[in-house]
Amino acid sequence: MIILTSQEIAQFRSQLAEYSVALEALDRIEDCEGNIEDAAIEMAIHVGQLPDTSENWLDGLAKRYRVSLCNKDLRGELIQGNITTMVEYLIAENQCPALLITPVVIYAVKTGINEFCEPLEYKL
Repeated sequence: MIILTSQEIAQFRSQLAEYSVALEALDRIEDCEGNIEDAAIEMAIHVGQLPDTSENWLDGLAKRYRVSLCNKDLRGELIQGNITTMVEYLIAENQCPALLITPVVIYAVKTGINEFCEPLEYKL
């Protein structure tokens, strides 16, 4: 379970100030006392998805977008804690519901982007 502090939420707000949907997601995360898993489930229900309430739901959702999240050209930004470029990229891709992009990106960063992307590094 990943809990964001109010300082982390404020930092992400300043990074994503131009994206109203990202700010809405951060408001919802804050309403869930920083718990991004609980907030993501609530947001998914809001956009018409039917998530289960298991602890690993957000992990499964993030893995669906692993190839995009692990884009080598953008990964450096995530390693430095800057999520703006990735949020913008995923919004443009239009594959993930816009409201869920922010928790997905934050989840990947907070779990460790290099560890998150490691399965894509294996050669068969």
